[in-house]
Amino acid sequence: MDWSIQEIARLASTTSRTLRHYGDLGLLPPSRIGANGYRYYDAAALVRLQRILMLRALGLGLPAIREVLDHETDAARALGAHLAWLRGERDRLDRQIGSVEDTITTLNRKEQLMAENMFDGFDHTEHKEEVEQRWGAAAWASGDSWWRGMSAAEKAAWQERQAQLLADWRAAAAFSGASGASGRLDPAGAEAQALAQRQFDWLRAIPGTPGGGPGGAGPSKEYFTGLGEMYVSDERFAANYGGPAGAAFVRAALLAYADRNL
Repeated sequence: MDWSIQEIARLASTTSRTLRHYGDLGLLPPSRIGANGYRYYDAAALVRLQRILMLRALGLGLPAIREVLDHETDAARALGAHLAWLRGERDRLDRQIGSVEDTITTLNRKEQLMAENMFDGFDHTEHKEEVEQRWGAAAWASGDSWWRGMSAAEKAAWQERQAQLLADWRAAAAFSGASGASGRLDPAGAEAQALAQRQFDWLRAIPGTPGGGPGGAGPSKEYFTGLGEMYVSDERFAANYGGPAGAAFVRAALLAYADRNL
């Protein structure tokens, strides 16, 4: 099944001219061109267009979008990463909405404003104080400078990589703990250890983390296993891995990796 360019333009709330422009740039080539010269798009093209529109909504330019699409060709994995990011944004916006609603209610009631309740969800540096307490001001400054120096495409690719890693951890942990699952995943087994290696490489790529940044050796055994403990003990991090049971699976995998490699 395929759809004409006019149908896709209507469904996506865009224009045929825009779709032709995407095609001319190689971003969205038509699946076929009819005898009448009309462009037609199949299901795979629709998925690609959905990704393009989401990346446009993030503020990326077309060259950057092309870079992201070329980097991640598995559409389902990429959309899963986008979904995780969107959910995070939804949570942040929900907190902003709650803050503004509380302010309006307080103003209408002519009550005293509480400053500590007015800015939830607005500040991207909300974890700054915690990072500085754990690892020092230099760690925060280095990581913040690294992030701000990224291009939009680099940020999008990094977010996809991070979200996909978390999604793969959750899937592995869920299978490991599934009732009646055959061949439950062993935290010390090959699949879990491949995830632990990705976790190690991800941390090593982040300036400001111990052992991170260009030329860094990567996290130490103490730091790596300490993160595993934090994932379990702090419900905010445990939620990233599907809850306490998922975080415990990750902790066991990181410990096994550290014992073998660090």
